[in-house]
Amino acid sequence: MTKVGLVMRKIQFAEAQGPRIFAERLQAIGKELGIDIVFISPERHVSGYDWIPGYEHEKGDLVNYDIVLDQIYSKKIEHVIYTVSGFTYLKMFLKNSVLFPHSFPDPALTGYDMMKPFYQIVDKAIVQTEFLKKEMARHFGVNDVTVIPIGFNETLAKKYYNPAEVIDNRILWIGRDEENRRPDLVIEYARRNPDKEVFMVFGGERYRESMKKYQIPSNVKLQFALSQDEIFTLMNSSKVYWSCSKFDTFAMPLTEALAMGKIVVKPEHPCYDHISAKHSFSGNEKNWFELVNMAASVPIKASKENRDYAFDAFSNTVMKEGYRNFFNEWITN
Repeated sequence: MTKVGLVMRKIQFAEAQGPRIFAERLQAIGKELGIDIVFISPERHVSGYDWIPGYEHEKGDLVNYDIVLDQIYSKKIEHVIYTVSGFTYLKMFLKNSVLFPHSFPDPALTGYDMMKPFYQIVDKAIVQTEFLKKEMARHFGVNDVTVIPIGFNETLAKKYYNPAEVIDNRILWIGRDEENRRPDLVIEYARRNPDKEVFMVFGGERYRESMKKYQIPSNVKLQFALSQDEIFTLMNSSKVYWSCSKFDTFAMPLTEALAMGKIVVKPEHPCYDHISAKHSFSGNEKNWFELVNMAASVPIKASKENRDYAFDAFSNTVMKEGYRNFFNEWITN
């Protein structure tokens, strides 16, 4: 069985959110395709808090190259997918290395200036959206870019889908306690709309401590490190899924929300253009609260149109076919 290394930071493998879910999904797909996806990460890292000056993750990646290369060589791996720009220099050691970014040098994101130099030497990438493909070409001259969505779990999307269980005043937000994700907006919305039940879901336990700095209204329910089954159960019972991030590379919960027939409220930034279905509404800081309330008052319990669109565009089946074609070309050549 051909081995492909998946290089991620230790903290990404540890948390129950996007990167870890992507890794497990890719490993399962690889097994079906006869590809052994081997998880690789350094045992040490600089900090869990990449916004502290001097502790940026990319610096941590650089001091961990010896550990990463030792793992790659000891397992006789010749093809590597790396998910963070700090490991771009793997290209110097491995001809067959490809970037699948979990973040991107956009001014709205933490580490924007730190990421940019690493992208100057990227020559091959996989991205989740057409928007990111265009940005890779426009800003960094990278034209060998394949678009493959991170497919949602179709089994769970079918198992937990039941519009009869939707609670009309329940609003769901999934994110991190980071400025880019705007948890402060969600808390303020809840404060102004006490008739709404607002669930805020965080991928890691570390946010349990950081959220203590906010005054949380009684109608906000905080959840941490939920399993995929718990996410889909909560997604099913919610009427509206709201994303208010400034920028997103993955937007995985948004595709899951569409698959569960949620009425979606999202940012109008073009990085979300692929979240485009009949009951998905784009807004901004000036009108989000009104949009969320309008979405909650839509007379349907769930959107079949949103669900059908998601299954056609973002399912695990679509992801598997994308990687089947990619691996066939990449590994053969």
